[in-house]
Amino acid sequence: MLMTKERRPAIRTLRGWAIHVLQEAGAIHECEEHGWAKDRADPHAREHALHIARQEPPEGLSPDQAIEEVREVLRSIGDTCPECLPSSD
Repeated sequence: MLMTKERRPAIRTLRGWAIHVLQEAGAIHECEEHGWAKDRADPHAREHALHIARQEPPEGLSPDQAIEEVREVLRSIGDTCPECLPSSD
């Protein structure tokens, strides 16, 4: 029987790679209505994302550069969707 290793999706940009790592770790998720990325503010998920970046940096990037890219993307993502109306609770 032929066994294949699960392949990760092809990522075209470094930012796209970092977003994928953050999603895989559960550090960010998408707004269900609008698709914007939202920070889950989960420190364990963030640490897991940094661990993935350190262990599996994209080709041509050092682990430190990969970690910095993940941190940079995380800094650019808020915890609310810019298109969702604020709740009036």
